[in-house]
Amino acid sequence: MSRPDLPPFQPRFPWWTSDLQTIANRLRSPDTLAPHTTERLKFPMPDDTGDTLLASLDRPATPRAGAPLAILIHGLTGSEDSRYILSMARLLLDRGSRVLRLNLRGAGPSRAVCSQHYYAGRSQDFRALLSVLPEELTADGMVAVGYSLGGAMLLKYLGEEGKAAPLLAAASVSAPIDLAVTCRYMMRPRNRLYHRYILDQMKIEATGEGAVVSAAERAAIMGSRSVWAYDDVFIAPRYGFGSAEDYYDRCRPTRFMGGIGVPTLVLAALDDPWIPGALYRGYDWAANPSLTPLLPDRGGHVGFHGSGSRQPWSDLMVARFFEHG
Repeated sequence: MSRPDLPPFQPRFPWWTSDLQTIANRLRSPDTLAPHTTERLKFPMPDDTGDTLLASLDRPATPRAGAPLAILIHGLTGSEDSRYILSMARLLLDRGSRVLRLNLRGAGPSRAVCSQHYYAGRSQDFRALLSVLPEELTADGMVAVGYSLGGAMLLKYLGEEGKAAPLLAAASVSAPIDLAVTCRYMMRPRNRLYHRYILDQMKIEATGEGAVVSAAERAAIMGSRSVWAYDDVFIAPRYGFGSAEDYYDRCRPTRFMGGIGVPTLVLAALDDPWIPGALYRGYDWAANPSLTPLLPDRGGHVGFHGSGSRQPWSDLMVARFFEHG
């Protein structure tokens, strides 16, 4: 499914398959953002935990008058320096927008200053962040892009807020819109290398410097043999869910997407090896005119390395959506 006014996605050599599209971000060197400038911002969370979210604020070398602040939200085990975040940031900076690259609670450099952890349903942290951003940054409005788990969290937030969301527009890229179905799909035998890598990274992240976990929680984390088990023995009990199944059901974006009231691009590849394309094919997009699905047949998971440009096609489509709707 694609919009007729947006160019179709065509994969670029050598990224022909969904798996190659998916791993390309791991194989390529990170972007530099020069000549644009970057400063560190800190956002203490108003929940008595003492946790602080860290973010990088990038300012364009040539600002564009009236350009909204763009907030970028990484995916599972990602951070402000994930390849896809830096790629999107550079494109928006080159076009004159300021960019805020957010580290979710306990992710990347936020790990050392957070006792707690992010998860797909923790939309309250994003809500808190938006409420404390200085007016100097928000005077021209805000847009947001969420990737993978960050996209799921963003869609949940948007549905909770409806038309009251203080964003001009938003976009999700490769978001798991049904968490339980996606987790089962990820755990298929053909994904065992992906699954093992992600689970290992989750364990490192959950027990890193700054994390406050009991001896029992640490044992449960390290003993988990799957992402589902990790969520069942750690995330669910720690954050008030009855089980992983309960967490996944209560936080799945499809419970909230009907309430989204700001223009939102939902971009995903139907060949994503981590998220079944049937989730996107089966959703009733016509029921909410605020949602714009862009669902190419190919592109992998947060891949979209296409012909005609070194810039990922997803970056170009998100930027176009923000500029023209």
